[in-house]
Amino acid sequence: MKRKLWVLGFVLVGSLVNGLAAHAADFEVTITNLTRGQQFTPILVASHKAGVKLFALGQPASPELATLAEEGNTVPLTGLLTAMPDVLEVATSTGLLDPGKSVTLKVKTRGAFNHMSVGSMLIPTNDGFFALNDVAGPRVHKTATHTSVAYDSGSERNDELCASIPGPSFSECGGPGGGGAPVGGEEGYVHVHSGIHGTGDLDTAVRDWRNPVVRIVIRRLP
Repeated sequence: MKRKLWVLGFVLVGSLVNGLAAHAADFEVTITNLTRGQQFTPILVASHKAGVKLFALGQPASPELATLAEEGNTVPLTGLLTAMPDVLEVATSTGLLDPGKSVTLKVKTRGAFNHMSVGSMLIPTNDGFFALNDVAGPRVHKTATHTSVAYDSGSERNDELCASIPGPSFSECGGPGGGGAPVGGEEGYVHVHSGIHGTGDLDTAVRDWRNPVVRIVIRRLP
């Protein structure tokens, strides 16, 4: 009888330890801006189950993603994600991330909530953004390194005019951008961004890029 109780206790303790290991963890996410002349607006990081996606290439952007890509506003997309039962946690950075700089965020993970998505607007662009879209997170004490090209949400025409681009003071604009969206001419679907071409106010020598534009290192903490 004592042996049976000892075995049962061992099984229960083992189950408890395994349960705690499956539930008590964080993803530490470090984002580094690899561009020369683009800043990143506040960055959104979400932990979720497999299958949650911010966008699909070749398909129209959701209004929430379009707002992120056009305005750098994470609030609508955060609200959309946090309302989903398959999303565990959403975190956002503050301020702008300059070229060559990094920022680190943490989100919780447990059990099947072991995937991640990350997104932010590039400025100055009309509707350019980078993203990780439903990637699997690493195991405990492991890291995973990803890069992202720049995407275009296809929700705003790329006129490259100061009046159409939100943000801080740009040298080409003599002050902050305007943020008004041009009417018509948008592509209508998410695609890989073709860069800055000097068709408006922006200086290609400063603002253009070669992909990838960001490095994202994910570490799973116990």
